[in-house]
Amino acid sequence: MADSPDRTVLITGCSSGIGEATATRLVRSGWQVHATARRPETLDALATEGCHVHALDVTDEGSMHSAVESMLGQTGGTIDALVNNAGYSQSGATETLAIDDVRQQFETNVFGLLRLSQLVLPAMRSQRSGRIVNIGSMGGRLTFPGGGAYHATKYAVEALSDAMRMEVGGFGVRVVLVEPGLITTGFDDAAVASMAGNDDGVYADFNTHVAASTREAYAGPMRHLGGGPDRVAKVVQRALETQRPKARYPVTPSARLAMGARRLMGDRAWDAAMRSQFPPPR
Repeated sequence: MADSPDRTVLITGCSSGIGEATATRLVRSGWQVHATARRPETLDALATEGCHVHALDVTDEGSMHSAVESMLGQTGGTIDALVNNAGYSQSGATETLAIDDVRQQFETNVFGLLRLSQLVLPAMRSQRSGRIVNIGSMGGRLTFPGGGAYHATKYAVEALSDAMRMEVGGFGVRVVLVEPGLITTGFDDAAVASMAGNDDGVYADFNTHVAASTREAYAGPMRHLGGGPDRVAKVVQRALETQRPKARYPVTPSARLAMGARRLMGDRAWDAAMRSQFPPPR
């Protein structure tokens, strides 16, 4: 993309973690950043940094329209980049998940990402340039027991990113997928908290083990293969500013190692490895 102080970017999920780190890094690098969150009062620090802030709920059609129109009104109808970051995890054996909770996760992690992309693409096509960066996960390339719903959303993000990359490239729009591994953002706390109330019955021990394993991954030795949210923010900036971005950017050694192992192992070997870490319910 052109190196201009007028570069504009819309970022979702900026109240904390990766979204906040990305907004901070980009505004300090001269981007005109439009930072969004469901509760705009959580964006005060970013406003102080110089970001334009907007209320945006990616599960609400009216909210998405309003945020995009507000941004385009402030930029004269141009938008150089969209960073689809909003998302969350929930854990637990698939049979124990409340179906409405799963629908809500898809609304946030998948449908919101798709709808916002649809809303910004007309402007990008008109100006014959633009970049969409989707925050996926190593969890879109492999699956851990107890994470089926979350992994399903990230597999969907992989598919949408691959399709969009080919569909809009002819208009000068580049679509990039960022695949973080272990990132210390409080993500594990949210995943474990999502299991509250679904740990009864035959899956009780399994769900308890999933919760413990999740916490151990973020607090134990594996954390040294992860990193903080700024690790992702740096990669997002690279994906936005390089002339020829890659289709995918894994972030942290944990992502590269886990995805590499899954690629090399067959289903039987992977299942055996997972059973050793997550004793199956019986």
